[in-house]
Amino acid sequence: MSRSQVKLAPRRAGGSDRAEILASHLLEARRCSLALAEPLSDEDQAVQAMDDTSPAKWHLAHTTWFFEAFVLGPFDKGYTPFSEDFAFCFNSYYESKGARQPRSSRGLMTRPGAQDVRAYRSHVDEALERLFERGVDDEALDIVELGLNHEQQHQELLLTDILYLFASQPLKPAYTHAALSATSKSHRPTMIPFDGGIFEVGHGGEGFAYDIEGPRHEVLLRPFKLADRCVTQGEWLEFMSEGGYARHEHWLCDGWTTVRREGWRAPLYWEEHEGDWRRMTLSGMRPIDPAAPVAHVSYYEADAFARWAGKRLPTEFEWERASEGLAEEGRMLGSGSLRPAPAGAPNGALQQMFGDVWEWTASHYSPYPGFCLPQGAVGEYNAKFMCGQFVLKGGSCATPDRHVRRSYRNFFYPRQRWQFKGLRLAQDR
Repeated sequence: MSRSQVKLAPRRAGGSDRAEILASHLLEARRCSLALAEPLSDEDQAVQAMDDTSPAKWHLAHTTWFFEAFVLGPFDKGYTPFSEDFAFCFNSYYESKGARQPRSSRGLMTRPGAQDVRAYRSHVDEALERLFERGVDDEALDIVELGLNHEQQHQELLLTDILYLFASQPLKPAYTHAALSATSKSHRPTMIPFDGGIFEVGHGGEGFAYDIEGPRHEVLLRPFKLADRCVTQGEWLEFMSEGGYARHEHWLCDGWTTVRREGWRAPLYWEEHEGDWRRMTLSGMRPIDPAAPVAHVSYYEADAFARWAGKRLPTEFEWERASEGLAEEGRMLGSGSLRPAPAGAPNGALQQMFGDVWEWTASHYSPYPGFCLPQGAVGEYNAKFMCGQFVLKGGSCATPDRHVRRSYRNFFYPRQRWQFKGLRLAQDR
């Protein structure tokens, strides 16, 4: 998930009500993280399969270090750190918090082990419960709310990083044995029209939001159309069969260079066997489902497909405008499926806007007009990453429920594929 941090939002509940609600949600999220790691062996939790991923135990420890560093340290003067060495091991990108293990070397830390990390989490969780029992002021609650959302981000990362790790294994193990529905037929996409005009976009100021979601501001949109569903695996097979990965005219220059350098022939996790394509999932190797959304494609691939189809990617503002009035819910982590699934029968409305796959947009990740970098350590992550990345919208099948909203801006580099990333087509009217 994106390395973004918080804009402290107006408080909806005051005093003890807010503290009680946050304490309940926080402890629920902390239990959820442990539950996600439960199917993994301690050996599984220690390995880092590539530089962009992290070991599962690192995710569990880093989210714990966050509460230790930003909540317990400043707001609980009697708190005793679990280990003074853990700050070096489990800091991520906070320059103001000192030296840290390089990201690419997180998998080299066999010590502390997974059992030590579980003990670390218990130590911090017990301290957080004691802190809530004594009473927590609004300043601390703001950071707790940030930490809660940060924990949810790492739940998705834990799953996607494990998928990459298991896909790299010769036995192709399954993380879950959740039943997969039979393959089904998809309907042809319908392009839903939207009027142009001046619209407000960005977070409206109520409830939690990351700083990069605001300030709310006006944008001018020309009339456009948006596909009623995401691009499917079956449509991607057509792209491949027509030489999509072999024809330079569909690709941006950097994308074409990447395709040739990396030898891409299909989305990440797709493997061809005796003329048939299969894909690695969190349920192990599975047949291609022609009606389900394609996932694990880079921005380069999404843009090339859109060109091949005679369409384009939507901007983040078109996507946000089109999502107005839609419930911010869909096939996410709570569904238990851990896979993108086919859209329902066409009904003249947009489907799959939330959940299933993160949707690439044509928008560069950059600050909104009037953006101000928050002060202090928790403001570090945003502005310094606003270069060379693109915005994704909507959440995925591995995103925790109620974590995303229409103003949510995920962001990744255009080459990256290991997250549940797909696309939806757009065109001018």
